[in-house]
Amino acid sequence: MPRLFITGIVLFLLLGAGYAITQAARSIPWDCSDWQAFAHSDRPTAILESLAENRGKTLYCGIDQSDTFTKAETWEAGKDRNERDDTIYSGERGIFRGFIAAQEGWLTDGESGVTGVSIDRIFEFPREEKRRTKRVKRFKVGTTADINAVASCGQVGGLICSDWGSFTVFFTDRAILPQNARYNQSGISGAVTDWDMDWRTSALTRRSGQTRTAAGTGSITPAQWRTLAATAADNACRARGARYVADSADFDRGHNENPGSGQTFHGANLGWFFDEQEHFINSGHFRARARQSRAWSATCKKTIRRTR
Repeated sequence: MPRLFITGIVLFLLLGAGYAITQAARSIPWDCSDWQAFAHSDRPTAILESLAENRGKTLYCGIDQSDTFTKAETWEAGKDRNERDDTIYSGERGIFRGFIAAQEGWLTDGESGVTGVSIDRIFEFPREEKRRTKRVKRFKVGTTADINAVASCGQVGGLICSDWGSFTVFFTDRAILPQNARYNQSGISGAVTDWDMDWRTSALTRRSGQTRTAAGTGSITPAQWRTLAATAADNACRARGARYVADSADFDRGHNENPGSGQTFHGANLGWFFDEQEHFINSGHFRARARQSRAWSATCKKTIRRTR
C-alpha cells in the first residue's frame, strides 16, 4: 500500500479523534451551583448587581445555562461600562467592570469583540499600574543632649567616650586623683602641671611658660573618635529605619569647656569622666581612672517609596 495513502489515513483518524474530543469537551456542562442572581425590579440593575456579586464566576452560568438573563440584555446592560474610561459599576453587592473582548463577541454573537478566547470568567479591567516613586531622605543624627550638663556616654543623643584608662595608685589626697587619672588615660608622663592636649588632634604638647613643645599624641586618635562616631551613627540610623551614610561621622569637643588651671589644668574642650574607688581594706585611700568624651554627628539616609 502506498506510503502516502497510509499517512493520509492516519492523519484522518487523528483529526477525527481530535474533533471528537473537542465535541466531548464542549458537551461538559458548566458548574453553576454557586451562581446567585440578584433580584431587582429594574432588569438592568438586576443584571449588573448579579455580575458584581458573582464577579469571577462563570458568565455563562448567568445567561445560557441558567436562563437567568439573555445574552442581548446582558450586553445592553453592561456595554456602557465596557470602555476603559468608564468601566466601574459600583452596586449594592459589589463592583462590575465590563467584559473582555471574547465576552463581547460571545454576548453579541460576534458583532463586537474577538471570539475564540475563553469566556468563562467575568472580566475586570486590570488596574492601572501604580507608579512607584522613591525619594532618598537624608537627616542628621548625633549628640543632642546639653553636653555642658554632662550628658552620659552611649545614651540616645549622648556622647561618645573613650575606654577607661588604668587606675592610679591609691592616694589619701583625693584632690590629685583627677589629674593623675587623666595622665594615665592620655599616656602622659613627667611633671604633672606641664602637659596639654588638643581636643581635635589629641596632640600632646609640653608647656614651659608660653612655649609649647610637641610631645607625641594621646592614647586615642581622631580616627578612633570617628570610628566611635560611626558606630553610634549606625545604631541611631537603624533605630529610625535608615542607613548610615559612610564617612559622614565626625566628632566635636567634649562636654567640659573649662580647661582648669594650675594643678587642675587638663586642656580645653576635652571632656573628662572619672571613676573613683576607695580601698576595700584601707579606709581613706582612694584611686581613680578617667575617660574622655566627645560630641558627635553623622548623616543617615532613608529610601521612601511611594505608590501613586
